[in-house]
Amino acid sequence: MNKSWHRAFGVYGLYMNNDKLLVIKKSGGPYKNRYDLPGGSLEEGESLFEALDREFTEETGMEILRKTQIGTIDFQLPWLWRNHTHVHHIAVFYQVEQAGGELKDPHQFDAQDSLGTYWIAEDEITADHVSPLVIEAFNWLLFKRISTEPVIYENWQVVEKTEEAPWNQND
Repeated sequence: MNKSWHRAFGVYGLYMNNDKLLVIKKSGGPYKNRYDLPGGSLEEGESLFEALDREFTEETGMEILRKTQIGTIDFQLPWLWRNHTHVHHIAVFYQVEQAGGELKDPHQFDAQDSLGTYWIAEDEITADHVSPLVIEAFNWLLFKRISTEPVIYENWQVVEKTEEAPWNQND
């Protein structure tokens, strides 16, 4: 089978509180029905900082301060979308702090793919219910390292059935 690639590029924030990472539940895309980092794609003419600020606020209600750019990671996985068979997801990670606002349901509009926010601890994650971004986020938070090589998921499956989070929303 010939592979046809969709390239996705986005910026994502890692926000920790009481040893838990803030995540969102995805309603679409290759990470559908999994927990993912707040963030996403840039709009036309938008800088990395502007996109991160906008996406984080849209998806969580929080305003953030960017502390540190951690690095860039790329993921490759199968995903049938339009006429593509795979996605090459390039993600720029930032460590962030809360500057204002409060957690609330995400602002809903046509392109919004966040269903809400959750707090998750490292010992609560499994590859079956989180995105690769969350796995790499914990690698950074626990060991101060991220992958410098592409992370390839040959057998990635989109989760079609929604499950309730094994932890409490907005703990």
